[in-house]
Order: sequence, then C-alpha cells, then structure tokens
Amino acid sequence: MNRLLPESIDTSRLRLRSPVVTDAEVIFSAYAQDLQVCRFMVWTPHSSAAVTRDFIVSCIDAWSSRVRLPYVITEGDSDTAIGMLEARILGTALDIGYVLARSHWGRGYMPEAIQSLTDAALLKPTIFRVQATCDVENISSQRALEKSGFKREGRLDRHTVHPNISSEPRACFMYAKCR
Repeated sequence: MNRLLPESIDTSRLRLRSPVVTDAEVIFSAYAQDLQVCRFMVWTPHSSAAVTRDFIVSCIDAWSSRVRLPYVITEGDSDTAIGMLEARILGTALDIGYVLARSHWGRGYMPEAIQSLTDAALLKPTIFRVQATCDVENISSQRALEKSGFKREGRLDRHTVHPNISSEPRACFMYAKCR
C-alpha cells in the first residue's frame, strides 16, 4: 500500500501534488478563511495562517503514514495552491473530500481533479470504489461529482456535521464511481 497513488497527478490544466509547508500562506489567503468556501466543509474557517500551517503539517505527516493522501491542486505550470483534494483509504475503497478557492469556481477544475484522481485509483488492483458524500444543499458539489462520472447512490440522513451551518448532523448524498 506504500505506493497506492502517485505523489503527483497531471491533467491538461491542473497538477495534483503532495503538500509542502509553503502552501499554508497561499491556502489561508485563497480560501481557508473564506466563509463562503467553508460553508459546507467539516471544519470552520481558519482564524490565522498558523492554523493553516498546522493543517498543512498534518497533511505532510499523513502522506508519510499513508493514512490519507491530501493533494494540493495547482493550475497549469503554476505551483500556487488553488484547492485541495484528499483521498482516505477505506480497505478496497477511497473516500474523497475536496475544496477549491472561490476565485476558481465555475471553470470545471474540480470535476477534472476528481476524475483524474479517481481514474488513477481505479487502475489499482486493490481499489474498487471511490466515494464521496456532500450535503443535500451543496448543489455545486453534487454537480462536480456527477460531471466526474459519479452516481448518486442514496441519501444518508443525520450523517455529517457541517459546523458552519449547524452543530447537528445533516443529510448528505452518497456518490460513488466503481469498477
């Protein structure tokens, strides 16, 4: 499992790569403190760049342990972070989560990133499923998953706390792409 997924994945417009400490400042400025971006996240907006730096350090550690594989998304040849896409290994499945800076919404970047990671994962003989959940009100996330070839499998009531909306678990849709 040490080499389940590559440390970087290139698409026609994006690069997904493992994080580095210097990503923290850019991520904080670009979206980690943006209330609109954080609305449907499972974390609250970061109060400082130090909080983002601690998060990025945890992402780097996660790559070392291979518990989760958080990718920084960059645009073209630029090495500047515009979002993240994380894969969490669940036996024969990957569970993904993602976020994108508001300034890059509406360009089709997230479906492209999701599809490239999913394609790489489903080529592995031990991975049969890539899945994601999203709040039933998060239409943008639903569209990103559908554009990436994911199918909605069902509704999970009282599933996930989105602390920027409610302290109680909210209904989510389960999406997956399988081979």
